[in-house]
Amino acid sequence: MSDIFHPEDFIIRQYAIPPGLHTLKLSAEAPSNIALVKYWGKKAEAEQIPMNPSVSFTLSRSKTTTQASLNLKKHPEKAPHLTFYLDGEHKPSFETKIRTFLERIRPYAPFVWDYDWVWHSHNTFPHGSGIASSASGFAALAGLIMQLEEKIFGIRNNAFRRAKTSFLARLGSGSAARSVAAPAMIWGRYAGVKTATDWYAVPLPFALHPDFEDVRDTIILFEQGQKAVSSTQGHRLIHNHPFKHERIQQAHRHMDGLLEALRTGDWDTFGRITEAEALMLHALMMTSEPYYILMRPETLGFIQSLWNWRLIWEEQQHERPPVYFSLDAGANVHLLYPGHWHTRVMEWLHATVPDIMSHNAYIADSVAKE
Repeated sequence: MSDIFHPEDFIIRQYAIPPGLHTLKLSAEAPSNIALVKYWGKKAEAEQIPMNPSVSFTLSRSKTTTQASLNLKKHPEKAPHLTFYLDGEHKPSFETKIRTFLERIRPYAPFVWDYDWVWHSHNTFPHGSGIASSASGFAALAGLIMQLEEKIFGIRNNAFRRAKTSFLARLGSGSAARSVAAPAMIWGRYAGVKTATDWYAVPLPFALHPDFEDVRDTIILFEQGQKAVSSTQGHRLIHNHPFKHERIQQAHRHMDGLLEALRTGDWDTFGRITEAEALMLHALMMTSEPYYILMRPETLGFIQSLWNWRLIWEEQQHERPPVYFSLDAGANVHLLYPGHWHTRVMEWLHATVPDIMSHNAYIADSVAKE
């Protein structure tokens, strides 16, 4: 079988639930990710088709773990009963989102409608703060569904499992497509990678350069809790954005440069593009109609402090610190740097944001290994 799949390859038309699968428990976990070239805007909202390609690092510690209890419905004609708990708290609003997700995936996983579901989910990071909790959450749900599919139909090859898991996760949250494999994934059609597709994310077509084999991501939490504007709302505003077409072209150029940097070990180019992408994401928010701001004054102050520190270090030590920031759709900052810089970065952070560091309002993460 080819490792390039199309939606038709994932459709299930005939099946029967085996007697031994009337009641079961499943568990899955999925990582969050930090996009380097950002996905912002959809061609087709219901199908979660991206307007531009994106690439992300998969994180090792920022993840979602979800357990599911399934019971075959007593009345097959009725819709499934869905119950969702996050950190022990019942979340009816999540159940609405999940029901929409199950509707979308019905042609590809119709068997999920044969069960009543109870989910217990836990994030190792704050929900709704711009650390892609929807990505890891829906990727974990997709992982559960693929486990159930393999119990019914048998195990397929790894390429099929990864592709379909990403395909299903995408229908819950676009960025969830990239929370399936490590260390990095590409999502969206892109001429530089022939296997790249809008339907699911694919791993990098090359091994990371050794200089990128130990990348740390220290996440500084300036804000915790639900964002003022959801990513879904933000994606909708790109359609009539005055810079829409220029942004799409820029994303393709940045994909070229960033992938080459990851392949060759070029931290300077990596950092320049990563920071430009982070600022562009928020610039698109601030120039949409209606416009909005998700960064906080502390976010901007921290970025300026980072730039000043890099400049002073370069002047004094005659080397440019390979320490760069990224932002997701929120106020929090991701610091990306090589592992051997960890001690120096932590010393600088304790001096720069001592209150945050003393209260553990940060996450010491790293890019996940393959």
